[in-house]
Amino acid sequence: MSISPEASATPRRLPGDLAMWFFILAELTVFAILILAFAVAQWLNPALFHESRAALDSSIGLALTLSLLTSGLFAALAVEQVRMAQSRRAAVLLLTALISACVYVVLKLNEYSHLGALGLGLEHNTFFTLYWILTGFHFLHVLLGMVILAWMAERCRRRAYSPGDSAGLESGVLYWHMVDMVWVLLFPLVYIIN
Repeated sequence: MSISPEASATPRRLPGDLAMWFFILAELTVFAILILAFAVAQWLNPALFHESRAALDSSIGLALTLSLLTSGLFAALAVEQVRMAQSRRAAVLLLTALISACVYVVLKLNEYSHLGALGLGLEHNTFFTLYWILTGFHFLHVLLGMVILAWMAERCRRRAYSPGDSAGLESGVLYWHMVDMVWVLLFPLVYIIN
């Protein structure tokens, strides 16, 4: 199998900025510690976690997952559009990603409200302490990611990115994919695995 001269002449590079990769690594380390704490606490007290998990609606968890994955798909498609010099299309895709992220926020706030009304707050038991810390920390990342998506959509609208100058866009989308990936781990851990 031969490689075309154009493909061999184009140097491969890590998408985005190196600083964003370090930031993502640091954030993933914090999430890994929190996820490990949740898993260990569940291992130490499986009955409490099983009983507490029953108060959560796994269909809401699935809807949250689908909204974030859909948003991530639109963000990735936006990067491809910029690489094809279609910044305005990228802006529309990023706004669509933002709308999908808004679905996550609305669903999560409704879930938080419901749990609060049931008296299942941060101090209710170990499960809910870890639930609120994990999902709350993730929720803050979602909100930051939404600000980044909106900012990148505006920059795409203004054609600030080009096929040869899209590291800022790639970095923002990498951050958003980190948010997706963490939720894909949190969903089964918090809502399903007994």
